[in-house]
Amino acid sequence: MVSTSPPLAEALAAGPVVLDGGLSNQLEAAGHDLSDALWSARLLAEEPAAVVQAHQAYYEAGAQVAITASYQATFEGFARHGIGAERAAELLRRSVELAREAAGRARAGGVAGPLYVAASAGPYGAMLADGSEYRGRYGLSVAALERFHRPRLEVLAAARPDVLALETVPDAEEARALLRAVRGLGVPAYLSYSVAGGCTRAGQPLAEAFAEAADADEVIAVGVNCCAPDDADRAVGLAAQITGKPVVVYPNSGESWDAAARAWCGSAAFDADRVAAWAADGARLIGGCCRVGPDAIAAVAAALGR
Repeated sequence: MVSTSPPLAEALAAGPVVLDGGLSNQLEAAGHDLSDALWSARLLAEEPAAVVQAHQAYYEAGAQVAITASYQATFEGFARHGIGAERAAELLRRSVELAREAAGRARAGGVAGPLYVAASAGPYGAMLADGSEYRGRYGLSVAALERFHRPRLEVLAAARPDVLALETVPDAEEARALLRAVRGLGVPAYLSYSVAGGCTRAGQPLAEAFAEAADADEVIAVGVNCCAPDDADRAVGLAAQITGKPVVVYPNSGESWDAAARAWCGSAAFDADRVAAWAADGARLIGGCCRVGPDAIAAVAAALGR
């Protein structure tokens, strides 16, 4: 079912919109093993009902936008697991359908207001599943990265999500490839970098990275995700200043990911008290990423008066 809500760009123009939190932590909390290279994308084939339930939990907590379980869903990644191109395309489409189903169930359960679906497209490094998504600089040209991303984005766009989530992008060069890849697809997109301090994970100054999207008509929001909350604090105002667009922000809990050990370490620092400052600095699409669950999203929604 295609969304009948007002376009997301209109909603952002009217005020802040609440994003969901980490899908993987919600699935893991329900007892699902996400330890293989496909991560949550494996459940698109094996346990789709679990994906619906996770999305629904966020909608019921106050999220207005659910990000699909397609972050690591790629033709190449599925092929490594013996899944052919036709079935891979079906699973990519299913990621959008499952989020739509969750929205329908949430509405039936009494959740009011527009509910949106963001089709996730993670970086090239997410397919490699070796931690390189936190570094960028894969040794590939912009053209090669565009060729990697375009087929998946075409399939996701054909499923008619409300927005394409070009998320956790570690490198301005990959952002350039993604911006080329979404041209002409007929679906708006947002671009969200993974950052450390005042730079992308690949080391480019954020001002330069944000500028890549300033003139991209397809892009309705620019910002950061999968970063420390302190880094998000610094990035929001800069993204608004450089691009003149609404800002998207959804940091991690504040814990850090040890790619070698495949485990989280450190302590949580995500706090809904930050939300008002983000909104004042231009954030219009606000939520959480890894290790930020429904309770935290409920607090974000309350802070925004949703």
